[in-house]
Amino acid sequence: MSELVTGEAVALELRPAKLPSRALAVLLDLVVAVAAYLIVTMVLVMSTASLDQAAQIALSIATFLLVLVGGPIAVETLSHGRSLGKAAFGLRVVRDDGGPIRFRHALVRGAIGTVEILMTFGVVACIASLVSERGRRLGDVFAGTLVVRERVPVARAGYMPPPPPWLAGRFSGTDLSAVPDGLWLAVRQYLTRMQQLDPQVGGAMAERLAADLAGRTGTPVPEGVPPTAYLAAVVQERQAREVRRAFRNGMASGAPVAGGPQSVAGAAPGSYGSVNVRPPAPSAPHSPAVPDPHSAAAPPAHPLAGAAGPESRPPDHSEEPPPTLPPEGPSVDPHRPATGFVPPA
Repeated sequence: MSELVTGEAVALELRPAKLPSRALAVLLDLVVAVAAYLIVTMVLVMSTASLDQAAQIALSIATFLLVLVGGPIAVETLSHGRSLGKAAFGLRVVRDDGGPIRFRHALVRGAIGTVEILMTFGVVACIASLVSERGRRLGDVFAGTLVVRERVPVARAGYMPPPPPWLAGRFSGTDLSAVPDGLWLAVRQYLTRMQQLDPQVGGAMAERLAADLAGRTGTPVPEGVPPTAYLAAVVQERQAREVRRAFRNGMASGAPVAGGPQSVAGAAPGSYGSVNVRPPAPSAPHSPAVPDPHSAAAPPAHPLAGAAGPESRPPDHSEEPPPTLPPEGPSVDPHRPATGFVPPA
């Protein structure tokens, strides 16, 4: 891996292309360019047979420069560093800061490549790539570019083995606050990749990590417990504590927690966990009662009906008639003769 620093001071880890892949990519580009050059030359020879020898030589030189030199420059400029051969082998030309190349970078690479690749049959380019730390030829050095690999094989994700069942909960009282994040990361990386290590090297690394972890926590490795099982048990205890802490914080803030109870905000009306089980019925606006002259003369049904309090008879809401609104406008008695006088509202 090669570490490049961008203009924003960001370190990029890029994998430079090796000499075999670069040589194959250049060879494929040369085969295509030479084939195109031969086709164009044959067409020009047939179409310019009537010209003199000097004109034919000038056309052949111009064809050589345009096809074998200008063609790769144009292709790399338009494709941002991916020619046909580089695209076939998963390579790309980038700047020293990791950005895409421009016309001036492709021009310098193509002009110097004419000398170190075409005129010397690639000998100078091979020597320069072998001497350079990042495999750069002279064109890359003068142009400030680098050929990197785009298709990097993806490693299989590591699997962290669980601790033995007889170690579950044994380190529940261990203080893990003094363990730095770097040590946790090293332990996790070891547990996920210990199957890929040599047994002797992996055992020594496990003992060293277990000693560092025991020194930070103040709890020595129990006798008879392998260092790998000790590391797995402590990491599992830390994960369990983080899950419990996240669950408590989620319950305190009211946010839904993955794997926890049903959230209050997301519960349906009438279901368990919802606040408003049934929405309240809308109440009619309060209005003053309008006296009825016919109902005022009617005696009460019982002499103590008006004096009965709420304790004597509980109200039955199911038998009460729904409230009615008074009619708009002044009330008019149909038995009184019309006088033309309208009482005030």
